[in-house]
Amino acid sequence: MDNVQTVAHDVRSPGRTWWKEGIVYQIYPRSFMDSNGDGVGDLAGIASKADYLASLGVDIVWLNPVYRSPNKDNGYDISDYEEVMEEFGTMADLDRLVAALHGRGIRVLMDLVVNHSSDAHPWFVESRSSKDSPKRDWYIWKPGKESGAPNNWKACFTGSAWELDPATGEHYLHLFDPGQPDLNWENPELRRAVYAMMRRWFERGIDGFRMDVVTLFSKDPSYRDLRPGEGMFSPSAPYICGPRLHEFLREMRKEALDGFDAMMVGEAPGATVESALELVGEDRGELDMLFQFELMGIDHVEGDKWRQKPIDLVEMKRVVERWQLGLAGRAWNSNYLMNHDQPRSVSRFGDDGRFRTESAKALLLFNLSLAGTPYIYQGEELGMANAPFASIADCRDVDTLNYHKEALAAGLGEAEAMRSIRYMSRDNARTPMQWSGEANAGFSTGRPWIGVNPDHRRINAEAEEADPDSVLHFTRSMTRFRRERKVLVYGSFELLARADPRLFAFLREGEGERLLVEINFSGEPTAAAALPGDWTILISNLGPSGGPRPAVLAPWGARISAPA
Repeated sequence: MDNVQTVAHDVRSPGRTWWKEGIVYQIYPRSFMDSNGDGVGDLAGIASKADYLASLGVDIVWLNPVYRSPNKDNGYDISDYEEVMEEFGTMADLDRLVAALHGRGIRVLMDLVVNHSSDAHPWFVESRSSKDSPKRDWYIWKPGKESGAPNNWKACFTGSAWELDPATGEHYLHLFDPGQPDLNWENPELRRAVYAMMRRWFERGIDGFRMDVVTLFSKDPSYRDLRPGEGMFSPSAPYICGPRLHEFLREMRKEALDGFDAMMVGEAPGATVESALELVGEDRGELDMLFQFELMGIDHVEGDKWRQKPIDLVEMKRVVERWQLGLAGRAWNSNYLMNHDQPRSVSRFGDDGRFRTESAKALLLFNLSLAGTPYIYQGEELGMANAPFASIADCRDVDTLNYHKEALAAGLGEAEAMRSIRYMSRDNARTPMQWSGEANAGFSTGRPWIGVNPDHRRINAEAEEADPDSVLHFTRSMTRFRRERKVLVYGSFELLARADPRLFAFLREGEGERLLVEINFSGEPTAAAALPGDWTILISNLGPSGGPRPAVLAPWGARISAPA
């Protein structure tokens, strides 16, 4: 075992604030709780679980998009930024939900998608009506070349990123689905409209935004081709962190957030530690934190999420350390192991078979022990696992459906395509929340919009409430532990045992405390970190606290200890 230690770095930032010390719980409204039996989760359903959310010990709830939408990409194609999707309820329902959460001390983040809109948004309907339309320049239109599209950019959901509009003979840019045309952030009128809309939401009482694909707002004005070797989200791609991105974000901070105690977290595909410091540096006046994707690509082959390889823990440690130390003292981290775009964390980073309970707890302990704001996704507190999709007919996600079609056309067998889908599909995170072992997992009295995971009969909130050793109860213990120890928020980070293929261990120090975090990322017993002196276990996923630290960690054992 290699126990070479790095120099500890202080992650303390100049200001202390609620969004640094808070724990975020992400809700995918379509799949959380259905109040009216139509098979689709809704705002009233979320409000009915406000006490449950408060019991988790979370401080902030992030709602995936709830705006009016044709749902070509489950709400990420917005047709009205200031109305609620009819399936989810009304603006009055949203106001009641925000009030219910605020009344329990929980702040609310909305998900804002302004890299693109829906093609059904009145802005785009007007934009495509004529080349002379006053809103023509609110979107990105280009004439085609003799060979076809204006350039070789590909859409995230397969195919060209350009769509020919027969009425005007020009192509519009859509880096995602054709129903999601990209907004033209170069247009000052468009930007003013976006900022005014954001201010109205703040005035309505929300506490911040998660900004979708924020690194794509500014494009290289040359609109050059992607070069050989540049993938969709390569840091050098001509639509990643374009030349005016920082200008736009500083303008947004001034025009939309000034006067509000609000925060912004940006989804940042293509971000590196270096570019992150420019986006979220505390002296920059842009974003407060961002979601980086380096860890989420740890099991991809050549950047292709549909081609997977086993996770190498040593490489995973390098990635985590790079971000923990790279932002130390200068910017703020956000930490997550899954979200609505990723598979279930226990099936990806843990063991959803024999050690499901142990590994789900271990992953929660890991995520809640890192420097930065932790994000928990709905069902993660139960140890919900990937779904056993029998066929593509079980899937709903546009990205998954497009991959399946393209894979079969390229000659990949059905079994191999479905193997990748069962591992990586976004639908894994979107199956209904498992409230009970009853029909439809207690999510709905009607037929759910996507099938319930059959394991809900044993993995559900009702059963875990009754089991003091459940993942749910451990989640509450761990959120309480983090809240009581500011060292886990503001302390330094020092990686240990960097070459060990099973043990992830690190020290957190500051606020008058020194803590040792150890997680066995394997189903075999493994030696603990080699440190001098006696240590006392403060919290563990496998047994009582208060005792001495054994020299061996059990399979998927995880614990936090302090000097005796």
